[in-house]
Amino acid sequence: MIASLLLMAAAASGPVAPKPLLRDPVHDGAADASTVYDRKSGEWVMFYTNRRADLPMEDAKDVRWVHGTAIGTARSKDGAKWRYSGTATIPTSCTGETLWAPEVQWLEGQWHMWLTVVPGIYRDWNAPRFIVHLTSPDLKSWTCGERLDLGSDRVIDASVLALPGGSYRLFFNDERMNKAIRTADSSDLIHWTVKDRLTDTPGEGPKAFRWKGKYWLISDAWKGLLVMRSDDGTHWTRQPDYILATPGKAPTDRAKGQHPDIIVSGDRAYIIYFVHQEGEDEAKANPDWKRRSVLQIAELTEKDGIVTVDRDAPAHIRLKP
Repeated sequence: MIASLLLMAAAASGPVAPKPLLRDPVHDGAADASTVYDRKSGEWVMFYTNRRADLPMEDAKDVRWVHGTAIGTARSKDGAKWRYSGTATIPTSCTGETLWAPEVQWLEGQWHMWLTVVPGIYRDWNAPRFIVHLTSPDLKSWTCGERLDLGSDRVIDASVLALPGGSYRLFFNDERMNKAIRTADSSDLIHWTVKDRLTDTPGEGPKAFRWKGKYWLISDAWKGLLVMRSDDGTHWTRQPDYILATPGKAPTDRAKGQHPDIIVSGDRAYIIYFVHQEGEDEAKANPDWKRRSVLQIAELTEKDGIVTVDRDAPAHIRLKP
């Protein structure tokens, strides 16, 4: 009887995700995930930046390995076990040689992707960057939309939040404003009115979402993830500490968590983050190993308006479409 109850409890909590959740089999540089449910196939689909972490670099300051990147994809039936599914078919006519940080959502009857584009492959970080909007009926074929006019030639990392009343809010990183997280509003997902900065510290990779009756924004502060909460999506309260700042204990999870994605499943929420492999044994013998990165998953916990994550606890994944 006790054994049966334990089995039922395990089934109810969901299968335990492996560490890492996903490792890119081509370049071993998975980062910047965006995860959605595809009702047509009955699968979860993940889009991610596929950094060329295996590219030999003679100069440690040469960053060509984070350029020339495609968008990788993976699929899963349960959100715990993932299989690589190739690279996304992104039109070249409205994008460029370097693609970063996809943001994918189902809105107004079709799939939307906001994609960061760097028009070339560069040895340093001094290059223009912009965000382009694409649409799709099936997550496979993508059609070019507009290039977002956000008042800066160095914008990256889009996240879109649906607001009450039918409008939308875009969160993005403006590198010309000391890497500030900024917002822009739209009523049609095409024309955006840019607002002022939201954060007083630099960061990137914002992810906005609604959970437990509040709005949340989690972003990468490079020393862990900054958490902010809001009742209305406009006025935000900053959480005092950073989550995923302390390296985990498990192999492949031994560095700070970066660039979050969030999956909300009823009253549960899961964070997908990427981890550089600088804390692994391979990095001791090969300094280039630290460029490699994997995706991990953990469950968020909220108490009295404070979000925490135990990255070392088993992640029981139970996703509701």
